[in-house]
Amino acid sequence: MSEQHHDVYENMTDKQKNRTIWSVITASSLGTLIEWYDFYIFGSLAVVLATKFFPADNPTAAFLSTLATFAAGFVVRPFGALFFGRLGDIIGRKYTFLVTLLIMGFSTFLIGCIPGYETIGFMAPVLVLILRLLQGLALGGEYGGAATYVAEYSQPHRRGYWTSWIQTTATAGLFISLIVILITKNTLSAEDFDSWGWRVPFWISILMVGVSYFIRKNMKESPLFAKAKSEGKTSKNPLKESFGNKFNFKFVLLALFGAAMGQGVIWYTGQFYAMSFLQKVMNINSMQVDYLMATALLMGTPFFVFFGWLSDKIGRKAIMMTGMLVAILAYRPIYDAMYKSVNIEAKTVANEGIKETRVAAIHKTIASDSLVTFHKETTYTDGTLIKKDSIVHWSAAGPVMKDGKAEEPKVSTSITLNDDTRWYLVFLVFIQVIFVTMVYGPIAAFLVEMFPVRIRYTSMSLPYHIGNGVFGGLLPAVATYLVTSGKDAGHTTWYLEGLWYPIGVAAVCLVIGLIYLKNKNNNIHD
Repeated sequence: MSEQHHDVYENMTDKQKNRTIWSVITASSLGTLIEWYDFYIFGSLAVVLATKFFPADNPTAAFLSTLATFAAGFVVRPFGALFFGRLGDIIGRKYTFLVTLLIMGFSTFLIGCIPGYETIGFMAPVLVLILRLLQGLALGGEYGGAATYVAEYSQPHRRGYWTSWIQTTATAGLFISLIVILITKNTLSAEDFDSWGWRVPFWISILMVGVSYFIRKNMKESPLFAKAKSEGKTSKNPLKESFGNKFNFKFVLLALFGAAMGQGVIWYTGQFYAMSFLQKVMNINSMQVDYLMATALLMGTPFFVFFGWLSDKIGRKAIMMTGMLVAILAYRPIYDAMYKSVNIEAKTVANEGIKETRVAAIHKTIASDSLVTFHKETTYTDGTLIKKDSIVHWSAAGPVMKDGKAEEPKVSTSITLNDDTRWYLVFLVFIQVIFVTMVYGPIAAFLVEMFPVRIRYTSMSLPYHIGNGVFGGLLPAVATYLVTSGKDAGHTTWYLEGLWYPIGVAAVCLVIGLIYLKNKNNNIHD
């Protein structure tokens, strides 16, 4: 049956192959898109989840803990790549990423069911961490299967183009997660969303997973793997052949340090760090950030396909290395421009543009004390609105004293941008998305072409997921830490300190890639 499936596919006309590969891409992309959606719902709601699953007495520590939990899902991805990559090279691509889809979907649904920290204490972050690790394991096996599956159906001269459609699913998954969050926020009141509405995007994923499962269930195995299996040429020990063979292991290392590592940090800088920077460093209203990011991603997504198509014409290396180089040179000027776009000192307060209120609430644990919120709204003539809440703990004798001084208030700021500034920031994020499309659009075809059929799933999955899961996944937490440290140290450009991590990693990758990578696209029919 396997041999017959391969022969039927090989005898098809190009038109018939195009129709077949579109059905393959649809089935692969839908499942992969949903898995990325599941994964990014957590990242998109990191600010909210920090208040639900971690102690509320230190917001900065809670947010960093949430980012660390988010990163844990990325760090474990290489182990998923090894486990599921081995299965994919032994039993087949199709059945392996059916399993990864189900693990991802149920893990995401269950995160939406976990009670908060106030209800079950430290069991809340522990359960979230366990489910994040399961998500990471599943995603570690998903991407390699989808990319390999599509590549093995592709005509050699169009492999970059066809596999680039898989590349759009990561950004599309993030885009859809933002849209679902926005719809949920707009449908519910702010109180309901904060109370239980944030769980809805997690619950919705189970419906999408069900649809994708039935579509994938009807897929056939890739023709190249089917032929290898029928001829007895599949690997009995893919891990040993991939990493125990010095010749092949050299290519694994080259794929990681010459391409995937730099691609990983650029991907997460242009999307997740940009979103975190707008929210946490620039204090822009979270709903406005969601709209801003969704717009930039929608504008940039077609360029994944463009650069995948272009890589078939001029080679994968030239495009990926150019993307890394431009990103390295442009990141600091771009983020400096982003930060300075909201220049309050140059704005004029509108007539009667300042409103101040004071609200007192009983302390949750100390009945005789109060939490006093000083709320200030400042409207500027250009339409910019700044809301600032200063929360002070008051006892019966007045403000709570600490070391002989009044306790420092907890201050939160939310800035709503005018249209001109918002579109300017959309443009600056869009530029970063273009960098992402340059390095990410061609990389699936590039990695697939480096390894033979018998160990392809295993060999390409590991460097991809170390590059993205470890180097890329650690970026939000590491960059946030560097920014916080720079601010505490009093650096004048503290808001740019987080960029040293992606710039440094991408620079090392660029040098290795320029020296050791070949620009010629390879033939995967071995």
